[in-house]
Parts: sequence; C-alpha cells; structure tokens
Amino acid sequence: MDYPFVSVGYGSVVSVDKIVAVISFGSQPSKRLKDEAQKKGKLIDATEGRKTRSLVVTSSDHVILSALACETIAFRLKIQNSKKILNLES
Repeated sequence: MDYPFVSVGYGSVVSVDKIVAVISFGSQPSKRLKDEAQKKGKLIDATEGRKTRSLVVTSSDHVILSALACETIAFRLKIQNSKKILNLES
C-alpha cells in the first residue's frame, strides 16, 4: 500500500490522503482555527521557528503550521497527484 506524502517544509511531510485544506495564515478566522486546535492539543508546528504562512488542515482535525505559502504546497500536491495519475511513484 502506498502512502504518498507532501513536504510542508524543513523536513516535515504530511500524508496527501489526510489533507482536507491548505489555508493562508493571517486572517482572523485562520488565527481562530489555530487557537482552537491549540486548545484541543491538535496543533503541530512545522515552521522551524520561521513565520507561519499557511495552515494545513487534516481529516483528523489536526492543524499543521507551515512556513511555506499555500501556492507552494498546492503546487507540490499537484505534482504528487500527477505522479499518482501517471503511476510514476516508485
């Protein structure tokens, strides 16, 4: 069984199958989402001390902080999906 992963920066990866949304960080609703996840103990910081630029929301209600822009993660997901469609995964 394959478990494709996508890099969210600085050596951290997330299972593609578990990603529900990638949200830009900075708006008040995204900050509330981060705060709620922190209260529930479901916040994962993958920024390595850098500025948070996006949130990755998973199917298990975990919220992952990333220093990468939404567009960067979306591009990586697109490449991962293309590999899956073309069956290029090793």
